[in-house]
Order: sequence, then C-alpha cells, then structure tokens
Amino acid sequence: MEYIFNTRLRGNIALTDSYHTNLALQKDNTLYKFIWVQSGSLQLEIDHVPTTLMKGEIIPLTPLHHIEFKAINGEYLTLLFNSNFYCIFGHDNEVSCNGFLFNGTSNVMQLKLSESQVASLRDITDSLTSEYAIKDNLQEEMLRILLKRFIILCTRIAREKFSVSPEREKAFDMVRQFYVLVDNHFKEKMMVQDHANMLHRSPKTLSNLFTTCGLPSPLRIIHERIEVEARRLLLYSQKSAKEITEILGFEDQATFSRFFKKNMGVTFSRYVNQLRLTHIYHDICNTQDGIMEIAEKHGFTNYKLFNRMFHEIYGCTPREIRGRQKQNG
Repeated sequence: MEYIFNTRLRGNIALTDSYHTNLALQKDNTLYKFIWVQSGSLQLEIDHVPTTLMKGEIIPLTPLHHIEFKAINGEYLTLLFNSNFYCIFGHDNEVSCNGFLFNGTSNVMQLKLSESQVASLRDITDSLTSEYAIKDNLQEEMLRILLKRFIILCTRIAREKFSVSPEREKAFDMVRQFYVLVDNHFKEKMMVQDHANMLHRSPKTLSNLFTTCGLPSPLRIIHERIEVEARRLLLYSQKSAKEITEILGFEDQATFSRFFKKNMGVTFSRYVNQLRLTHIYHDICNTQDGIMEIAEKHGFTNYKLFNRMFHEIYGCTPREIRGRQKQNG
C-alpha cells in the first residue's frame, strides 16, 4: 500500500506500509514522519541510537532525524508530510505540536497506544486511504484536514503521557516554546539566560518548571541539542572537526573538544574512532573486502593504531573476527 499526493506548490503527503523500500521518500530530507507499528515489532536506528517499536507504538520524527531499518518483524505504517503541505510552525497556535511532538533532539517520543486510540488513528488513516481515490478540487484540503486530525490526536496522546492537565497547559506550553527556541538558536545561544530572556522568564523559573514536569534541566536540553547536531554532522556529512566546530558556534576546536568530552564522556577524536570501528566491524562481518582496505576506507591509515583500538573495544583482532565469520559461514 502506498499513496502519495503532491501539490503544485511542492507540498507532499504520503501514506505507505513499505517506507523502508521507497528510496525516493527516504532521500527526501524535508519530510516529517509518523511511524506506527501495526503488528509484531520494528527495530530501527535513529541518529545511530537503537530503537525498538512494538505493536501499538508510534513515534513522530522530524526531517533532522536519520533512520536506518535494522529488522522488520511485522507490519507498520508511515505517514509523511512536508512543511509545504502542512506547516507545523504556521499552525502552531491551533495544534501546538511544534517543539513537543516534533523537536530536533535524539530523545524521540515513543507513544504506546490504547485500543481506543488505535481505533481512532485507524479511522483517520482509513479516511486518508479513501480520500486518495477521490480526484477533485477538494481533495487537497480534505487530506490536509485529515492530517491535522491525526497530528492533534497524537498531541493529545502525548499530553496524556506527560499528564498535561488543563491546569498545566500553560506551564507545559512554556516548555514547548523553550524546545522550539533551542532548535532555532542552539548554535548562537548556548546559555539558559539567552532563552529565558526571549521567553520573558528567569532561568530559575524555567529550571523549576522543567523539574516540575519531570524533564532534564534547561541547560542539559541545550547541551544535548548541540551534541545531537555534532553527531549528525559527524555521521551524515563529510565535515571536518574544524568545520563542525565553526558550524556549532564554538570559538575554537579546543573549546569544542572540552565541551564534547564533558558531555559525552570521551574526546571527539576518540568518539570518531569508535564510530569508525563500528562501521569496520560491520564490513568485516558482511563483506569480503580485505581488512586493510576496509580500515583505510573508514579513515585508518595507521594499521598498528587500528589493531590496538579494535582490540581495546572488541577484545580480539580483526582477523579473528573474520576467521569466526568464515567458520560460521
């Protein structure tokens, strides 16, 4: 099943049960997504973080999130749309999902649906499916209305998860606005005071508010957003450490390295090497390429250093891993 609708102004909405096979949708870096497991389970890596979704679970993702499908043991639906079709910023006052369902952190909101919630969302996706077959000048607006209903329902489910009662709506909306500001300004505004000023609140007020809501501190949220962006640039671009430092707004590499080590527990260079070794291990197990060829492909030119670091992490040599693969194969 796959339904795709494109507007004249480059708006897109799609509903599919095989997103993992549609390369065009996967390569489109403008799409917001809901991934909803209908049966069985789904194993993903989101920004290189392993995530397992079970039947009746749904996650919202932004265009910033990078997804890899690791194992599909069931059925799932993906609802996708871009800002030209439905702008979550433009409809913020109506839907209030920006910064709540959708934000740039790696802490993806994983929602467990009740039977009644599953039925309500299924009614909407069934209506979307039916609407795709109706070719008239009202189709686009009807699809937009149904998408809006889907987003509102997911927002209500998320509010229920976080116990956002009518009395707490104003407080939680402040939290949501903080996430939006951090997403938009984390590269140039790294202090809580900066964001507090834009919200016309004191840092202390914000800190107390986040504690009341059971959330990490405002400073931790800013730092995590910077960490996530650093990892994304490292994983999914060809940027050097110097370029990443400049993009993220740090004065110099030394300042960035200190920040990275303090928050990630390892130096940036060691993190890079660990990441390279993860890819090397995968290639040793899944290709017939020579070990030195694989090492060089992933940035290691010093074979002695490569062997030593590989042994530190995996407790054996690359040749031993390759030997085990041959025995098991």
